[in-house]
Amino acid sequence: MAAAPRSPPGTSRLLRDLRSLTVVVLHPDDADGQELIAQLRRIGCQVKAFWPPRDRLDADADLVFCAVRPEIAAREPAWTRRDDAPPVIAVVDYENPTTVETVLRMNVYGVVAAPVKSFGLLTTMVVALGQVERSRERDRYVAKLEQRLASQRKVARAKTILMQTRNVNEDDAYKLIRDQAMTKRVTTDEIADAIIKANEILSF
Repeated sequence: MAAAPRSPPGTSRLLRDLRSLTVVVLHPDDADGQELIAQLRRIGCQVKAFWPPRDRLDADADLVFCAVRPEIAAREPAWTRRDDAPPVIAVVDYENPTTVETVLRMNVYGVVAAPVKSFGLLTTMVVALGQVERSRERDRYVAKLEQRLASQRKVARAKTILMQTRNVNEDDAYKLIRDQAMTKRVTTDEIADAIIKANEILSF
């Protein structure tokens, strides 16, 4: 008997957390906007609705549904360009090159077609939240790698300074840095930074 397919890690948590979400709906007060708000409230989300879109977004916004209308195509809200902006799901009622370009510029995490229906809405929300979570994890990982690389370069530069000023080899230079870090209970990166700054001052 074949094993039942396993859910991706975090899927159950994302479904469970939907009820605690604050969802901003940027949509005209028409049939689609009202249906979208009603469906989100049935899921259990706290909904805040605005139209036209605002340049500022409340800090507690977890997810945004945004109608892609001429007002948005002409000028996307400023908050969409923030690195920490909540994920956006576009609500599209007409497909044309302008709409597609706007959706791409807004870097949306999902699309809901009008007329809005209940089917697919939950899946779109979970996929969007999962995608943004993975994207942010990847950004944090890349930031750590960049920080580690910068630290390695700093230590390498400090070793070079010690090799030139103390007439020691590379291993001994690193041992000096490490021993100082242990003695002062700081990181090798901090010791390397101090060596570089002291060398710059003395050279000046």
